[in-house]
Amino acid sequence: MDRTLSQPPAQNRPSHHPHAQVSVVVIGYNDVAHIADAVRSALAQGPVVGEVIAVDDCSTDGSGALLAALAERDRRVRVIRRATNSGGCGTPRNDGIDAAALPYLMFLDSDDVLPPGAADALYAAAAARDAEVAAGLCVRRELPSGREVPWQPELYATARLVPRPELRTRLVHDTLCVDKLYCTDFLRKHDVRFPEGRFIYEDFVFCARMLAAAPRIALIPDTVYVWHVRRAATKLSISLDRSGITNWQARMEAHRRSVEILRGAPGTGGKRLARAARAKFIDHELRMYARELTSRGAEYRREWWSLTRAYLATFDTADLDAAPAPGRVIARVVLASAEPRDLTRLKEVAARPARLPPPYPRAADATPIWADDLPQVTLEHLLVRPVRLLPLAVDGELRPRPGSARLTLRLRELYGRVADAGPGTVDVELIHRQSGLPGQRRTAAFGAARADGTWSAEVLLDLAALQGGVWDVRLRLHFADGTAREATARAVAGPGLLRRTVVPGGRRGVLLVQPYATQAGSLSVRLAPGVRGVAGVAKRRLTRLVRTLTGTTAH
Repeated sequence: MDRTLSQPPAQNRPSHHPHAQVSVVVIGYNDVAHIADAVRSALAQGPVVGEVIAVDDCSTDGSGALLAALAERDRRVRVIRRATNSGGCGTPRNDGIDAAALPYLMFLDSDDVLPPGAADALYAAAAARDAEVAAGLCVRRELPSGREVPWQPELYATARLVPRPELRTRLVHDTLCVDKLYCTDFLRKHDVRFPEGRFIYEDFVFCARMLAAAPRIALIPDTVYVWHVRRAATKLSISLDRSGITNWQARMEAHRRSVEILRGAPGTGGKRLARAARAKFIDHELRMYARELTSRGAEYRREWWSLTRAYLATFDTADLDAAPAPGRVIARVVLASAEPRDLTRLKEVAARPARLPPPYPRAADATPIWADDLPQVTLEHLLVRPVRLLPLAVDGELRPRPGSARLTLRLRELYGRVADAGPGTVDVELIHRQSGLPGQRRTAAFGAARADGTWSAEVLLDLAALQGGVWDVRLRLHFADGTAREATARAVAGPGLLRRTVVPGGRRGVLLVQPYATQAGSLSVRLAPGVRGVAGVAKRRLTRLVRTLTGTTAH
């Protein structure tokens, strides 16, 4: 085995505390800046954690010495130092599974932390429910902003026992290994392990093996893991770096292997989970990467399209039908065309909530279709879906002016469904991206239908009353038939739009306002109040320009 224990044998024993039940496996490679915080968060779980197995994947930045010092101070820390770097996250986690000496184990990455009480909550649920696996809520914490976004919150809304995974097929959506507690003997008995070596998205395969082994799973609403997302880091994590086509290839391969594992499970449960996993791929992965295509180069787009088309060709009709409509439409457009096409429109459909901008063509028999030259991609579901689920397109134009900003919204028709529902009013809410808190809310009435098939509404926003940062525009459309639809506004580009503007106003005298389109094409606005805020934005813009001209990058 390619690993060595770095401290004396006397310190390699887990705690003999009567409540010690959990081994926490912390893996790290060249992460000396963060790994101590991860280990300390595991030790802070209290006596239920009897050992923290820190697997150093042959770091060269001093991580090994730091871990050895932690082991000297707390006998629960056991350090495994690999003699060679494994190239991925799977092998060091497997080392941890092999070394664990307690009935249950958890995984923790070196740049993340366990919140207080996480291990206790998971162990209590597993013990009370006689479950081989207990799982709780993970939150993605964006750094340095601190904004937290829950991961798969629908799964963890309430405490419940899932006696067999196929009874809760949404489990395939949570592909993280770190927000769960596992019975150590269960993992070893069923050979539930990670792919060895450099294998990106190793969690996908591990979780598929876990589900295929049909454990009893206890779900709890407690937050049990904090996933730190450092998008501004000099080197992005493996999963966050989607700039090259190899990332997409790795994601498809991990998904393909996961589906094979689930299909090979005994009984019919695995096949149900495999179908759910393919539907999840269409709804999640396909939509996420489709949103990014307009920002990629032509070569990437062609290769992505070809690879995706080949993989989707392995799906059957039932797989496509099981996926939610937006992803299903994207998949059918890709399958129907040999070359990339309609990327901006696909990006809108991939948004959450989905938007379908015009044109709205029909086949000879009046069936809604994607395009005149793709009549095989039909959109007949738009004629029968509830209004609250329709991919309604609302164009948004934000024009700053002294003391306020005018937001003009134009709701577009969709095969007659909007006119039938009767546009009434629209609630406009500005949500601060960092805190997730609402800042301002306005309501306006839609006017009569215009000749171009749109309904228009206008609101005045007091941007000077808001704090600096990014504000997302959220909409709630109300119709005369009593229905409502959550929506976002499509950022409209044009003369005088989507540009920085400095306007007088507010107690700080001036305000820099920058409406812009997010990666999904939605309208947001960035505010920088005061002379200092305006100067800071100008300085950052100048710095980026200089780096572009000189070919340097930030470190």
